[in-house]
This record gives sequence, structure tokens and C-alpha cells, in this order.
Amino acid sequence: MVLAILLLTVTIIIVIAVLAAVGAAKLARLDGATYPTALARAAVAFTAVLTLAAAVTTVLTEVCSHLNW
Repeated sequence: MVLAILLLTVTIIIVIAVLAAVGAAKLARLDGATYPTALARAAVAFTAVLTLAAAVTTVLTEVCSHLNW
């Protein structure tokens, strides 16, 4: 059960990261950026979402390890 929850969580995070990247690329193209520039902005957005998810996971792990269940 824990593995299923973990896989679902990772899948949701990746989907959110991809959606953020697509949105960033679309906004860059609407702003007049070239395709390589839009792709670079999409990559930055994708990486930022994954970095944020990793940071939140680290903080939650640290907080939960100090709780007395």
C-alpha cells in the first residue's frame, strides 16, 4: 500500500511539473520568444517544480521524524 501511494505521489508531482513546463513554454511563445528560448524556460520551470517538491519532502521528513506518534 505504501508503494502504491509513493508511486501515485511521484506521478502527480511529475504531471504537475510537466504542466508547469508547458505553461511556461506557452507563455514564452505568446511573449514572442523563439522555440529554443521557450524550451529553455520550460526546462527551468520543470526543474523548479521538482526542486520545490524535493525541498518540501525533505522538510516534511525532518518534521515527521521528530514527532512522537
